[in-house]
Amino acid sequence: MHLSEITHPNQLHGLSVKQLEAIAQQIREKHLKTVSASGGHLGPGLGVVELTLGLYQTLDLDRDKVVWDVGHQAYPHKLITGRYNDFSSLRQKDGVAGYLKRCESKFDHFGAGHASTSISAALGMAIARDLQGDDYKVAAIIGDGALTGGMALEAINHAGHLPNTNLVVVLNDNEMSISPNVGAIPRYLNKIRLSPPIQFLSDNLEEQLKQIPFVGDSFSPELDRVKEGMKRLAMSKVGAVFEELGFTYMGPVDGHNLSELINTFKEAHAKGGPVLVHVSTIKGKGYEIAEKDQVGYHAQSPFNLTTGKGYPSTKPTPPKYSKVFAETLVKLAEDNPKVVGITAAMATGTGLEKLQATLPQQYIDVGIAEQHAVTLAAGLACEGMRPVAAIYSTFLQRAYDQIVHDVCIQNLPVFFCLDRAGIVGADGPTHQGMYDISYLRSIPNMVVMAPKDEAELQQMIVTGIEHTDGPIAVRYPRGSGYGAPLMEEGWEALPIGKGEVLRQGDDLLLLGYGSMVYSTMQTAEILSEHGIEATVINARFVKPLDEELIAPLAQKIQRVVTFEEGCLMGGFGSAVAEALLDNDVNVPILRLGIPDILVDHATQAQAKTALGLTPAQMADKILKRFALAQRELASMG
Repeated sequence: MHLSEITHPNQLHGLSVKQLEAIAQQIREKHLKTVSASGGHLGPGLGVVELTLGLYQTLDLDRDKVVWDVGHQAYPHKLITGRYNDFSSLRQKDGVAGYLKRCESKFDHFGAGHASTSISAALGMAIARDLQGDDYKVAAIIGDGALTGGMALEAINHAGHLPNTNLVVVLNDNEMSISPNVGAIPRYLNKIRLSPPIQFLSDNLEEQLKQIPFVGDSFSPELDRVKEGMKRLAMSKVGAVFEELGFTYMGPVDGHNLSELINTFKEAHAKGGPVLVHVSTIKGKGYEIAEKDQVGYHAQSPFNLTTGKGYPSTKPTPPKYSKVFAETLVKLAEDNPKVVGITAAMATGTGLEKLQATLPQQYIDVGIAEQHAVTLAAGLACEGMRPVAAIYSTFLQRAYDQIVHDVCIQNLPVFFCLDRAGIVGADGPTHQGMYDISYLRSIPNMVVMAPKDEAELQQMIVTGIEHTDGPIAVRYPRGSGYGAPLMEEGWEALPIGKGEVLRQGDDLLLLGYGSMVYSTMQTAEILSEHGIEATVINARFVKPLDEELIAPLAQKIQRVVTFEEGCLMGGFGSAVAEALLDNDVNVPILRLGIPDILVDHATQAQAKTALGLTPAQMADKILKRFALAQRELASMG
């Protein structure tokens, strides 16, 4: 059977191990061909090919439920659940999503783009099954990196308290999340793997056997089996921990041995109660380049499959915002030992690996634990440190209560740096940074700012570190800046709550915020071609808003348009409307931004076009909203 013939996972039933191994090879080939052509997550899916086939061989996916943690490790799942023919459209507009989506396939039983959720969701399904008197199987697959998330531990604690609730948890142990795992749990797993007594016995045995005449290296297959047995003995200590928590522990299992996986999963389903199957895998398995660089090949832009190298850009591009942030922070941290950068397992994505390499004593990685990261920052701030929590906008949502309760209520000077704010592109709804303006500006004591370009980001990094009166946040987009000249040093902090006028005009007042300021200026130029002159303001701060600048101009000009790359509900435009209302300025307002919809996966440019957020589209909306086109024609007549 060829992979292209599989449209339902139940077609795996009855296939021999040899046939499944052939399908595994085809999955890797399709996976590599697709991701190398269009980009996407590479290493995670390659590591779970046999795990997926082995598990699905033991399930009836017309009834049974499987919950994948995060979802970017589920490309093999997609390839055997009817999406083979469309897989080349992965993460492209109107194509196959990079994460699981319940609306995309009946086999995507739970959608997730954030880690540590699978056990909770699967346990909910298992409890629902029992309450409804059904008997289908439920399995959750979670990586060892995701176990650092408190939610996963809460779910394990609950599941272990339910001895009669059948649930299989598969621990995909590859010693990695996106970056190498940190924390006591991954360290414990590594400690057992590398236990000195086991390592000593293994190494000593190997050396002794090599001294036997006529044996030498020829004993290696048998020796490998002995060493593997020792490793299993050591890993039984891991099992003891889960057994104490109420789980039946099975493993560790070789995650690339289909026979062993199938037999183990069958036994796990037959056990009853909560069962944890510990599967040892290699991230990037089957593609040697990815196996050797598991961080770099977690996800990739299009690349040459033979060399593993990306394609060089045809023209130079400005530096990425994350790079500007990181390099500026490092220079400031070198002069201020109280500055501490904090990441939640995203050192590479946020750029903080530069701080780690330069000033490791001023760098903290808490693992996939955003809630802990924020309250840790609060504790550092209590003792006079200058914590900089660099967390993607979408992931900071996970720590909302900590922002409110532990930071803002106590008015602690924590500096939040929100990368990938706004439209992020191919990752889709789970990763769009749409909501941070709304969820931050509503909290007392919080200051919220956004730069118009990479040079202003430098100033805002200084502003955030020097602001000691309470919490402050800066949001900046994914991708490259605009080529604004950067300064090596000598940056000055911006006055809190003050915007700037970029252009003068009497017909319209255009207020741009953050990544939309350049588009606001371009929109003003298009309007100027129609004989309509606009004043353009770079707001810089949504909280506090520069009411002293905005209100008088709005009163004078009488027509106001706001521009933002975030949700309109509770966003920048709402802040402007509220401020004008409070200042008794009753003028018509057009708010341009993201309506109350989920923005699906596509390129950033495609998403903006679909949302009507290109300068030409926005100029057209403005002309129609204020009937300015008719006015222009009348004046010409």
